[in-house]
Amino acid sequence: MSGTGGPGSPGGPGESRVLPAGPHALLVELPDGEHAEAFHAELLRRRERGELPAVRDIVPAARTVLLDGIAERTPGSRARDRLARELASWRVEPLRREDREAVEVPVIYDGPDLDEVARLWGVGADEVAALHSRTAFRVAFCGFAPGFGYLTGLPERLHVPRRTTPRTRVRAGAVALAGPYTGVYPRPSPGGWQLVGRMPDPEVLWDPGRDPAALLVPGTPVRFVPVEAGAAAALPAPRAGDIRADM
Repeated sequence: MSGTGGPGSPGGPGESRVLPAGPHALLVELPDGEHAEAFHAELLRRRERGELPAVRDIVPAARTVLLDGIAERTPGSRARDRLARELASWRVEPLRREDREAVEVPVIYDGPDLDEVARLWGVGADEVAALHSRTAFRVAFCGFAPGFGYLTGLPERLHVPRRTTPRTRVRAGAVALAGPYTGVYPRPSPGGWQLVGRMPDPEVLWDPGRDPAALLVPGTPVRFVPVEAGAAAALPAPRAGDIRADM
């Protein structure tokens, strides 16, 4: 079972595919990240309006959206197949950048790869913080680790490659760049991204007792705020109450 066209784009066939993923899931492949964000937003809007069949999980990624736990109410109902046909016929609205207050993330720009990123950008090391913090970011999707958001917004000229040799341990709160993405490590882990700074209080990135547990959920606008190491403690931590899980 597969389909082409429809989801996430106003264009013709071949721009997207709806594929089976196990007995109760569908994987929708989109042309690029912006189409994937738009399709994810459309799914959330339709679910909120009660127009989406029962789906347990909706998981966006770089160019795909997974719909898992599609309900099979009666044996042989083929709910997944029916939904696949519906998705293939959707016309999805272009991505809307809603006027939402950005989550402000304080950053001390003193990462070990700051000089390398400055070289790749063709600027002085002291200019990296200014360029990065002036960028309007948005969480495209989450993955890798609980609470790790992939933030888009950097212009193409500021994209950087991953490190040729990954680190075996990256500290929690590290602010990192790789390709078109910026991310903040919510906990210590291996990593191959370029580290440009650190967040003074990374514990706020993931709190299982909060709803949503992740501070940076898909669709969230984010702004990085440069702070000095000595003054970082005086800056209020990001507020989870500013975040909505929908788009």
